[in-house]
Amino acid sequence: MTLPFLSLIIFLPLSGVFFLTLIRPRDERNAKVVGLWISSINFFLSIILLAKFDRFNAEYQFVEKHEWMGGIKTFYYLGIDGISLYFVVLTTFLIPLCILFSWNSIQKRVREYMMVFLLLETLVLGSFCALDLVLFYIFFEGTLIPLFVIIGVWGGEGRIHACFKFFLYTLLGSVFMLLAIAKIYSEFGTTEIPWLIDQKFSFSLEVWVWIGFFIAMAVKIPMWPFHTWLPYAHVEAPTAGSVLLAGVLLKLGGYGFARIVIPMLPDASAYFAPFVMALSVVAIFYTSLIALAQTDMKKLIAYSSVAHMGFVTLGLFSLNASGTTGAILLMLSHGLISSALFFMVGMLYDRFHTRDIKSYGGLYKSFPILGSLFLVFTFASIAVPGTSSFAGEFFVLYGTFQSNTVFATLALCGLILGPAYALWLYQRLFNGKLVTPASLNDLTEATSAESVSFGYKSIEAKSHQKGISDLTYSERFILCCLLIVVLLMGITPKYFTKVIKQSVKSKVLLHYPASHD
Repeated sequence: MTLPFLSLIIFLPLSGVFFLTLIRPRDERNAKVVGLWISSINFFLSIILLAKFDRFNAEYQFVEKHEWMGGIKTFYYLGIDGISLYFVVLTTFLIPLCILFSWNSIQKRVREYMMVFLLLETLVLGSFCALDLVLFYIFFEGTLIPLFVIIGVWGGEGRIHACFKFFLYTLLGSVFMLLAIAKIYSEFGTTEIPWLIDQKFSFSLEVWVWIGFFIAMAVKIPMWPFHTWLPYAHVEAPTAGSVLLAGVLLKLGGYGFARIVIPMLPDASAYFAPFVMALSVVAIFYTSLIALAQTDMKKLIAYSSVAHMGFVTLGLFSLNASGTTGAILLMLSHGLISSALFFMVGMLYDRFHTRDIKSYGGLYKSFPILGSLFLVFTFASIAVPGTSSFAGEFFVLYGTFQSNTVFATLALCGLILGPAYALWLYQRLFNGKLVTPASLNDLTEATSAESVSFGYKSIEAKSHQKGISDLTYSERFILCCLLIVVLLMGITPKYFTKVIKQSVKSKVLLHYPASHD
């Protein structure tokens, strides 16, 4: 296509930011409309991108390349393949859902809120499309700023501590990546990713560059023990911020491993693979056990995200086509499922103003639609067959078994902990003995004999008096959109894996011929 399609998709949200500056700060409705329209148009453009993408071509497509920075051999170089394609679509899919969810929940500085979200979309899309290390670094590092603002301005009571911890962790990790990029440029005089992948590095150079990139990506995913910033960021971020953090931003680390580290540094990646796989297994067990002990819904889902990312890094560093394909599919699946879970936690919080699991119980009869959808997404998160996670985890375990049977066996044992914390969360929220949420306590005591004996009628009556109901139409729309894609990926995974695996073999594992299973 002669049209610079990728640039259009990347910078259309940024044009929305400039357009929003023309709107008066107090004109909240128009700001919301502009944000929703711009993000929706961008999603429509990504669907056109998906339709125009040649599924039988493993090369980079929609390529744009222009020299910049005044003679330095660094390029404005964009392109997508079967790996980055679906991450672009995932990003443009989640942004309008986040804006729609925030329609009523965000009451202050609405115009600025929309501007920050559109800026974040531009930076994330740029990261997934960049084929130059410097360009990738600019977009990758730029995502810190809008998320820092989202947490710091619209977050909870501990937002200042959370946003600074997030910023410092990720900034420090990225410094090591910048040093690695500078070293590569000093050695080869260019930062083009496709060209560098075809070059032979000395082993000592590979090791030092690999360490620099690994620290940055491990913090971003995050891997154990670099994960401690994540629970604080999730708890204090507004719901839409948590959705984008779990649904898209965590994927930048795994994408960086697949796009840069593994193909460009094959000898170092093979050398350190057992180390990364060991950390991944520790993460699966350690963070799953911590999730079991949580009383805050957001923290529980945050720790579960670290456990799921453990499976992702396990599959990536199995260094074979099945494991890597499964890891990418699992990242896409987790982006959808974790987003749905955070949306539903936000829906409960908007109604009852507490995330304490002990403050809930027996909600299913009063909220049957929410309870049913929560159960379906809970099953999806534990990889029940027919959902998107099943195929991803199956490929990851299969690929890991081909690479290392010990780590595969340990990871398989770790799968038991996922259903434990996920189903226990559902049990405590929607089943069992009724517990009246704190926001309804002013109407009648939750521990009274009447509330215990007639819990359903009691909470239903109080919810009605408070104007609290089951899901609104917009909330149903958001969750149903996510559910359709989760089921589509679960029922027809071959549609996704065929394109991903083709690019994995030609772009990620090109220096691992024995791994092309």
